[in-house]
Amino acid sequence: MINPFRLGLIINPLAGLGGSVALKGSDGMAAEALARGAVPLAGRRTEVALQQLLTATKPFKVITAAGDMGADLCQQLGLEYQVCYAPERYPTEAADTEQAALAIAAQGVDLLLFAGGDGTARNVCNVLADSTTVLGVPAGCKIHSGVYAISPQAAGKLVQRLISGELVTLAEAPVMDIDESAFRDGVVKARRYGEMRIPAELRYVQSVKSAGKESEELVLDDLAAYVASIMEDNIRYVMGSGSTVAAVMAELGLPNTLLGVDVVENGQLIASDVTATELLELVAEHPTKLVITLIGGQGHIFGRGNQQLSPDVIKAIGRENIILLATKTKLQQLNGRPLLSDTGDQILDKALHGLLNVLTGYNDYVIYRLGYQDEE
Repeated sequence: MINPFRLGLIINPLAGLGGSVALKGSDGMAAEALARGAVPLAGRRTEVALQQLLTATKPFKVITAAGDMGADLCQQLGLEYQVCYAPERYPTEAADTEQAALAIAAQGVDLLLFAGGDGTARNVCNVLADSTTVLGVPAGCKIHSGVYAISPQAAGKLVQRLISGELVTLAEAPVMDIDESAFRDGVVKARRYGEMRIPAELRYVQSVKSAGKESEELVLDDLAAYVASIMEDNIRYVMGSGSTVAAVMAELGLPNTLLGVDVVENGQLIASDVTATELLELVAEHPTKLVITLIGGQGHIFGRGNQQLSPDVIKAIGRENIILLATKTKLQQLNGRPLLSDTGDQILDKALHGLLNVLTGYNDYVIYRLGYQDEE
């Protein structure tokens, strides 16, 4: 008798809570995020991943933690599962992720699937390092680490390939997280905390976020000047996060939330560091355009560090009103890979895909493809 594939599963139920309510993270901020009306999404994103396994033709068993750290979802989906860790508190803490990882790894799993962000990856790395093969389901606010799939669907498809017995190359991938002391000084700097072993399929696993300032300062200046020149009166401009959009705000002479979302109208800052709920109220039934950039090295335009841009907000603004900014160097870093959208709404992600105009300089556009995970 062939032993079934043993899939470890950990859900950090609080991952990503801070994103939609403008807290830029969830570490130590769960109570504040919940008080602001944040809705836990890690379980939903893990469900999308595990749904890919419901059609698996070979047997598998899930080894997981109790409650919303995994067991509840397994029961909901009708998966065979075993609980080997139960948290003693709620909200759960980093120690629960670490203890669950140790308990699950001790069961001899073939792969540990975990849902969270860079903090969750750090917790797993702290206790397992490269002793267990892992894969992350992206559910955090900022995801710099190379251990995550590009989307929940991609994570599920890769796990399905492993269950079916396909040969998948393994590689070491870095665990990254923002340097919080540097962040408090206004500098976004990702620090390497270690490596973990992952199934290295480029179609499914994201690249490490490129860090540091670009040397193309003149290109950014030209790009920012052009965006400022085409801004129309009585149109609300939602200004996304990142240094490229920050250059536009500097050109306008307005304060900017580097890791947040601001709203500008008629040359004035009308809202700063808004939440998803606040943003929807500002854009509903009002002419609006969205100014965003992509994450260098990864290519995500939605779903990484800008959860304030919720599916409802994006739908209200409309695909035709998206102004996507990127230098050609940033696009070249993708090595031909498509842009990515991971909004949490699969129907919206599919509707967004296709060719996009990308503003790369002063009145200088290129056409680049926004991909969709299910397309061949």
